[in-house]
Amino acid sequence: MNKAVLITGGAGFIGSNFIIHFLENNPDWFVVNLDKLTYAGTLDNLTETEGNNNYTFVQGDICDRPFLDELFKKYDFRGVIHFAAESHVDNSISGPEAFIRTNVMGTFNLLDTARNYWMTAPQQYKEGYEDCRFHHISTDEVYGTLGEEGLFTEETPYAPNSPYSASKASSDLVVRSYFHTYGMNVVTTNCSNNYGPKQHIEKLIPTIIRKALAGENIPIYGKGDNVRDWLYVLDHCKGIELVYKNGRAGETYNIGGRNERNNLYIAHKICELMDEMKPKAEGKYSDQIAFVKDRPGHDMRYAIDASKIENELGWKADENFETGIVKTIEWYLHKLT
Repeated sequence: MNKAVLITGGAGFIGSNFIIHFLENNPDWFVVNLDKLTYAGTLDNLTETEGNNNYTFVQGDICDRPFLDELFKKYDFRGVIHFAAESHVDNSISGPEAFIRTNVMGTFNLLDTARNYWMTAPQQYKEGYEDCRFHHISTDEVYGTLGEEGLFTEETPYAPNSPYSASKASSDLVVRSYFHTYGMNVVTTNCSNNYGPKQHIEKLIPTIIRKALAGENIPIYGKGDNVRDWLYVLDHCKGIELVYKNGRAGETYNIGGRNERNNLYIAHKICELMDEMKPKAEGKYSDQIAFVKDRPGHDMRYAIDASKIENELGWKADENFETGIVKTIEWYLHKLT
């Protein structure tokens, strides 16, 4: 029988893309997708898994410890890849409690369940479970904000500025402690902003496309000069798979696209491409761009130095922003029109 891996949050944007990628490339693994199916997750993201005997979906909450214990007993997991998280910054400002609960307590529950299932004591794995690994997916937002120069590295001190990033930073530190205290085989990846197919419709890039099509104002915070390092989701998935298989236990790997762009550039680029791909009856899509009041604590710039994963594991992004955004717009035009 194939080894079973638990993938949490697999009905969300990055998780669903990862599951489809992982199933294609790993026929010797059985994937159990655990997702609570909140607003951010939908099984519509996983139509490609239909009829795949190496995949099953389970609805449930990582905050439910007895449920997790039963799930581990039922499927005998030999690995965990943990995507499940509340991740919308604006929502974390208006309702932070859910972020602390899911991202901190949920991660702790999952980690501790895996430790109890795989290990008999600190530094001591059960026989046959020595290769079991827990891979925690995090974000570059834990590092805070950058000035005009510099990049986040794995050594950058944590300085989260929103309840969301604070909850992710907390979960990262709990994962780290399980390596240093218990000798548990954990790895963490911190990624830059992802974009691509299946992203939730309220995030920046899908919002620009959706509003453009609807003829509505395209809202851009402040002056649109906030800079993000954009990573095409399939490049991220390939990086996660590499770290899960080959990363060194206890280590953190930053995955970034080396694609720094500010929000106003992104809005104009998408509008320009849509003018070619789906022209308006009159005028240009960029006429719809409108500036709105900036959000509280809005970090000015994020950018990742991905040298460690590139040098140690041979990863590199296949897409730059200008190639990845064309694929992304095509996917949304197909979905929304």
